[in-house]
Amino acid sequence: MSRRLAAIMFTDLVGFTRLGQDDEEAALRLRREHQALLRPIFGTYAGREVKSLGDGFLVEFPSAVESVRCAVEIQRAMGERNARAGPEDRMLLRIGIHLGDIVEEEGGDLVGDAVNVASRIEPLADPGGICLSAPVHDQVRNKLPYVFERLGPRTLKNVREAVEVYRIADPSTRVVAPPKPEAATTHFRLAVLPLANLSAEANDDFFADGLTDELISRTAQLDRVRVIARTSVQRYKGSPKTIREVGQELDVGAALEGSVRKAGDQLRIAVQLIDVRSESNIWSMRYDRPLGDIFAIQDDIAGHVARAVATHLTGSAPPGPVARPDSAPPDTADLEAYAVFLHGRQLFAERGSVESIRAANSLFEDAVRRDPLFARARVGVAESLLWLATEGQVPFREAESRAHRELQTALARNDRIAEAHSTLAALYLGTDRLDDCEREARRAMELNPSLADPYRWLAQLAAGDGDIDEAVRLLDAARQLDPTDVNILAFYGRALAYSGREADALAFWESTMSRVRFRTNANLAEYFLGKGDLPHAEESVREMEQIRPDSPWTLVYRGLVAARSGETDVARRNLERLHERAKRGEMLVFFIGFLQYGLGDQDGFVAAMDQALRLGVLPLLELTYSPLYAAARADPRVQDILERQRRLRQRPPSGGGA
Repeated sequence: MSRRLAAIMFTDLVGFTRLGQDDEEAALRLRREHQALLRPIFGTYAGREVKSLGDGFLVEFPSAVESVRCAVEIQRAMGERNARAGPEDRMLLRIGIHLGDIVEEEGGDLVGDAVNVASRIEPLADPGGICLSAPVHDQVRNKLPYVFERLGPRTLKNVREAVEVYRIADPSTRVVAPPKPEAATTHFRLAVLPLANLSAEANDDFFADGLTDELISRTAQLDRVRVIARTSVQRYKGSPKTIREVGQELDVGAALEGSVRKAGDQLRIAVQLIDVRSESNIWSMRYDRPLGDIFAIQDDIAGHVARAVATHLTGSAPPGPVARPDSAPPDTADLEAYAVFLHGRQLFAERGSVESIRAANSLFEDAVRRDPLFARARVGVAESLLWLATEGQVPFREAESRAHRELQTALARNDRIAEAHSTLAALYLGTDRLDDCEREARRAMELNPSLADPYRWLAQLAAGDGDIDEAVRLLDAARQLDPTDVNILAFYGRALAYSGREADALAFWESTMSRVRFRTNANLAEYFLGKGDLPHAEESVREMEQIRPDSPWTLVYRGLVAARSGETDVARRNLERLHERAKRGEMLVFFIGFLQYGLGDQDGFVAAMDQALRLGVLPLLELTYSPLYAAARADPRVQDILERQRRLRQRPPSGGGA
């Protein structure tokens, strides 16, 4: 006899005994196929087949690493084989591995505690799974790119002490090392891309979109995972870009993509987690479900996918499927209302034009009419109304009042909708309820750490408090979460310039010009006017006039350039146009003040800023930081206005709100 340290593997063909009783010929055929499949793999990894156990094998390896590699390759090969086989011909294996001292008897058979422990670990594996003892895990955990889950100590038959057991997550797929988080953060950055609708009916898009929403909602809850906002990933729906290109644009390490196919009364959902740098598959799964309760299917699949994402990205799996948060969509049982809502949100996320936002608002209103209890649809009504009001498309105060009512109704129905708290924060910011704004923004961040807008509201508060560097930091965090949001990109560039980082601001504006053309040119017009560089300011204003000639910002900057150039008649005509539009309900008081300042009317400018303060629309950032208004800041009356604005921050929070 000889004694040595070895890794011992036991395999078992699941259900073989029962199959032999039902159909002996089929059982023997599957056993022969299973043996023919496994034996070449053993040799590839220096495994020695000690003996065949009828429906399994006892195999010895000189290395724990090679034994685990072999086990994963076996399950991968078996998975590929099963994908080609019919349901009645599928074969599932359990594999157990232990590392310990063994004794080889004459004839080559093995005995000893290590063999006994390995044989008892194998039944703990799931069908298609692999279980390891702690000694094996200790040898391989830092050497192999697999995800290991701790099952804890297990009491095994005829083994005196409990044995610590681990399992390998999803060994049937070819597992690669998960993408590493960036050095600057401990979080993995993930993009959940819109699922493709492969069904014959285009109307089935709503299920694919709804499941995408569920996946974003679930994965956003995971520790150490930062999920890109829906608004940024939506633009890739149907995009021909490669995963690597998408990953570079969104600055993520991994992407979740997939498809939905409905055929008759069956649904097939396929999802895969991809390392965007290598474009290799980290994990994949296919789900087949009978068509029934759509929302229940979404809930079930999203929970399991989120658990798999956690396992493969962070190595720490929740104990079960990730539960739906109370705030998760759809919060309606009306499929028609849900489909209409999803269409509205797609249009709103694109921010393509005033017409598309109006269409989104109409769809949100329709969803509310269909189901008055649909809280998220009411949030959509509020968001789209506030956007239209900011663009001067609807009377500002009416939109503000309606939006507040819709948000209150939605939050009374469900207080855990992060988007509702974020939109309420924006509304409070616009009405100078600054402490309430901060409270709602932080509540939104608590409910959904991957939501970008609350960072923007807090950045405005920080800038208003005089901490422009903190505003830059918050906006950078928002930009990481929502890399294509035009509001965040535009604000970030301005904040860089206001903080004295002019070179960084100019470089940033150049890099984002194609994505945020209008707002970037507006920022450049302000910057060049502040520098007294009229030729470059003129170029930026001409760009603005090509894109949105009727925007108040276009009228103001054209008027300011004209006033500086001696064309006061042009500036006065634009001022009159702003006055006329203000009479129709547009909130343009500070735009009017800016043009009055450009025309040298300091008294009119001060009066306009005083009125803007009283109406809650004071342009605090321009007055505080912009070089364009540096001379105006020297006026004691402007300093008084700024001081009164700052005092609003110190007042006690109101008891109102949601």
